[in-house]
Amino acid sequence: MPTRTFRASKVPEVFLLFWIVKLLTTGMGEAGADFLGTVSIPLAAVIGIGGFFVVLWLQLRADRYHPARYWLTVLSVALFGTMIADGPHVVLGTPYAVDSGIYLLLLCGLLAWWRRSEGTLSVHSITTARRERFYWGAVLLTFGLGTAVGDATAIEMGIGFAWSVVLFGVLILVPLALWRAGVDATLTFWAAYVLTRPLGASVADWLGASHHAGGLGWGSGVVAGLGLVLFALLVAYLAVTHSDVEGAHPPHAARRDTPPVEEGVSRHPSRTTTPEASG
Repeated sequence: MPTRTFRASKVPEVFLLFWIVKLLTTGMGEAGADFLGTVSIPLAAVIGIGGFFVVLWLQLRADRYHPARYWLTVLSVALFGTMIADGPHVVLGTPYAVDSGIYLLLLCGLLAWWRRSEGTLSVHSITTARRERFYWGAVLLTFGLGTAVGDATAIEMGIGFAWSVVLFGVLILVPLALWRAGVDATLTFWAAYVLTRPLGASVADWLGASHHAGGLGWGSGVVAGLGLVLFALLVAYLAVTHSDVEGAHPPHAARRDTPPVEEGVSRHPSRTTTPEASG
């Protein structure tokens, strides 16, 4: 079926600042959801669900990448992703470990569908509307999976928030090491993307939770507010400098960020693939 095409990829260049802002959105999504839940459940639903669909609609109808629009969409997915991960546990009483397994299967299924349909999973080949829909579906599932995994370790396994920060801080270095060793960049990217969620959420929970619960006692509202200020400053910097525009950073010298299977043209004549640029 025909699909809209864009002149350039609608996702930013993946470099250090990309991961910093991504971690901020995960922490803000966790703290924001917790704070709104204490204020008003209906208000949390309106902001979390309504805001998600409005911002995502604006992102999908646009024809080019813009830092503010893109990162606001990621932030809304972070907030909504927290709710869809906590919902089954609260309403149905399912263990977080079970929820994690379900989200993992859904994510793998969606990635397989995306790969079969488009011939690539590279996040820097998001140059059509169809690929962008696959992309945001995968992003949403990574937030749901990461949230469930983080809650499973901190709460059900009894590790606590502080040790969860250490655990996921170490685990997120594994995809980086594998990528440096020459493992497929797309695979290591999505692995790291999933792990940013439990890492950022664990930091937010550790800062915001009470001393009795193993946190520093800042409060979820304070953590969300401070994160929002820093988030706004970093996104404004990206908007002014254009340092996250595709191609702004030279590719890795060893070209480890270009999986051979994704070079050139896909098996679909009307669809070209762009090699992953991992920054």
